[in-house]
Amino acid sequence: MVEIVPVPAFEDNYIWVIRRGARAAVVDPGDGAPVLEYFRREGIRPVAILNTHHHGDHVGGNDEILAEYPVPVYGPAAERIATVTHPLRENDVVSLPDLELDFRVLEVPGHTAGHIAYYGANLLFCGDTLFAGGCGRLFEGTAEQMHRSLAKLAALPGDTGVYCAHEYTLANLRFAKAVEPANGDLLARDAAEQEKRRHGVPTVPSTIEVERATNPFLRCHVPAVVQAAETHAGKALAGPVAVFATLRTWKNNFR
Repeated sequence: MVEIVPVPAFEDNYIWVIRRGARAAVVDPGDGAPVLEYFRREGIRPVAILNTHHHGDHVGGNDEILAEYPVPVYGPAAERIATVTHPLRENDVVSLPDLELDFRVLEVPGHTAGHIAYYGANLLFCGDTLFAGGCGRLFEGTAEQMHRSLAKLAALPGDTGVYCAHEYTLANLRFAKAVEPANGDLLARDAAEQEKRRHGVPTVPSTIEVERATNPFLRCHVPAVVQAAETHAGKALAGPVAVFATLRTWKNNFR
């Protein structure tokens, strides 16, 4: 049976360890030390590193892990990550026989120009593209790219587990409530997630179904979200991409 374990790093990162028994793959190890400590404590031998994008808090631990375990490193072909041995593009398949898992690669640019996600076995490892209740900032891509990427993820089966890379959920939901204060699903989710954090429990993974119901960045076609974006912008907005762009700018400055 596959187990997905969050290894906390920095202030709010999650490094995901996908393990089956004593074998594991690690997703976006920004810091090698807590991952190696987990491997030693659990008697695990890694079989691969999966990177979603080039930012240091996602790839910074690659070298330290590789110094002890020289495993294959998978990552986006469109980005420069020195340690990647297997560059990946849309619809490539990452086969991990030790874990009895295959992941299909989805190109999801927006946060960075070449960002990818890994989808398989009802699991989605999406880096900084889709967050619980939010989405990544547009550091290198455009609003149109990110909107398209999020639509691609939103089209996955509703029970897909969403394993994002940061504990940003409560802040994201505060913004979501400003956009859709009358969304009952959102209000119920916010209460549940706050209870988790009070007990030190991660708010992730989420599911695609939950995100479709409560994440404003996946709801740019919903009349209440459109109205909120237009009110914030002070003008009519020409379609979902314009709504998304307004929401993203609004969120960037939201306190």
